[in-house]
Amino acid sequence: MKRPLTDAAVKRLKPPAKGQVDVVDAGYRGLALRLSYAGSKSWCFFFHRQGKLHRMTLGQYPAMSLAEAREAWRDARKEVQAGRDPRQKVASGKTFALVAEEWLKRDQDKNRTAPEVRRIVGKYLLPNLGNMNVGEITKYDVLRITDALIDEGKPIMARRVHARLHTFFRWCVDRDLLPANPIAGMRRPASEKSRDRVLTDNELAAIWRGADKLGFPYGTCTQLLILTGARRSEITKLKWAEIERDRILLSPARTKTEIAHLIPLAPVARSIIDKLPVIVESEFVFTTNGRSPVSGWATAKPQLDRLSGVSNWHVHDLRRTVATGLQKLGIPLQVTEAVLGHTSGSRAGVVGIYQRHDFLDEKRQALEAWAKHVVAMA
Repeated sequence: MKRPLTDAAVKRLKPPAKGQVDVVDAGYRGLALRLSYAGSKSWCFFFHRQGKLHRMTLGQYPAMSLAEAREAWRDARKEVQAGRDPRQKVASGKTFALVAEEWLKRDQDKNRTAPEVRRIVGKYLLPNLGNMNVGEITKYDVLRITDALIDEGKPIMARRVHARLHTFFRWCVDRDLLPANPIAGMRRPASEKSRDRVLTDNELAAIWRGADKLGFPYGTCTQLLILTGARRSEITKLKWAEIERDRILLSPARTKTEIAHLIPLAPVARSIIDKLPVIVESEFVFTTNGRSPVSGWATAKPQLDRLSGVSNWHVHDLRRTVATGLQKLGIPLQVTEAVLGHTSGSRAGVVGIYQRHDFLDEKRQALEAWAKHVVAMA
């Protein structure tokens, strides 16, 4: 249906009995008002690109008046005439934070998984993508987030983040906020078999030297990970109050196993800590703002790769490498597990009930031997 539109005519238009109908504004090629049987009215722009007909939503009536729709039509038409996709311009004017909130409200909040989706968006997506224009987010930006989660030993969360972003971008395409899903065809992260990457002595030495060049906070943090075999979150979120002379004492709330974990510090590890800068009144050892622990591994890791010349490794591989290295040094398996903070068998079983020995002396000897080995290689 095509007819000259006026403010009065638009106001009088009635919704169809079923489905949708487009009323084209005569004289404005491609501009139409879409009427839905449910009563909604939205301004649309139809255009051809690469031999295909596309539609983009300009805005909702009456929030967008006829005059405003025609102005938006002119802007979109200029983009098409310049050989660009006008939907990309629309998307580039909206931040991820703004669009994500709209997505959560309109598409997710009625689902039973809404609290978990909001938690994922708030914890993992907004800190990394919040201020970016949604139309400028690339597959690489998403990979930085999922790779960082995998490096932290959180492959399941990496897959969840990927899945939520997939749903979000499809919603953006359906709403004409994006011309295409930027991660369409992207392989699901961490879906392959469990990693068994163990760094060679030469690779570990190169990473140690690269970390030395990188410096505080991520370089020194990496060196402590190498010397302790601790999980990344245990070191990156380390607090000054958790360091007692020549050892680190982590409460159950700070460990994956929810069991207190004591990590002896070899002299070289203690020396590294003694040289760290202290931000006044900050409880965190590795921080740049004094208020929170560091969280920019997605940026720091590529820098460390360049400085070390070692690629195709994850931060979590350091922990596996420490375990393998201790075994090569002849450290008994029980001591290696104690160093890593593993639990042998079920806590409700015989081992969990009767084995109360914490291997403190053995752990100290093991980590001191490992530190000497690392320093000798570097």
